[in-house]
Amino acid sequence: MAMPPVVDQETWREQLDALRVREKAATRELDAIAAQRRKLPMVRMPEYTLVGAEGPVRLADIFHGRSQLIVYHHMWHPGAEWQCGGCTSLTAVFTRLGFLENYDARFVIVTQGPIDEALAYADRVGNRMTWYSTADSPFGADVDAPAGGGFAVNVFLRDGDTVYRTWHTAGRGTEQLTYTFALVDLLPFGRQEEWQDSPAGWPQSPAYSGWLDSPDVARLYGPGK
Repeated sequence: MAMPPVVDQETWREQLDALRVREKAATRELDAIAAQRRKLPMVRMPEYTLVGAEGPVRLADIFHGRSQLIVYHHMWHPGAEWQCGGCTSLTAVFTRLGFLENYDARFVIVTQGPIDEALAYADRVGNRMTWYSTADSPFGADVDAPAGGGFAVNVFLRDGDTVYRTWHTAGRGTEQLTYTFALVDLLPFGRQEEWQDSPAGWPQSPAYSGWLDSPDVARLYGPGK
């Protein structure tokens, strides 16, 4: 297996300093992107009723009195024992979300699965987030997360009983929600996936091969863990 070259301390520091210039530029660009996101216009939403653990609930009430709401739309395959491994793995990391209270915000999962099945699945894989179902509501389809569709993230702002949609992403745009990829990208060998630009001889495998699948998440974080 190939290894990074070994150099003296001064050479290593010079190359680290050169990389730091690009890292700082990327940080400033992310700050600028976040600023542009804050300046986006928004769309007024109609009223929706979803279903939570306690029964039907208005979209405006899912905020629990807060003004901002992040929604992760968890993919759902009817009748499947194990749901999307990517969704299951990504949302498994969110175990302490109380810090969002200081930002007047909440973060929940909405899925197209019936609420009883969704809650049972959440328990099976040890997911600690709050789940809601849009199985009997057009809400999911209206915000680019229809039945049979992929995963997505939406952000909403509430003013009284009026809810506005402020942002949406899907695909790799959801990576920014989790620390998992950020940690792996720090490693010398990175994600070790074939699509990555790595030196010859670096360990590489097909995309997603290192990801936890749903049974892995259940084994690590499920009941009794």
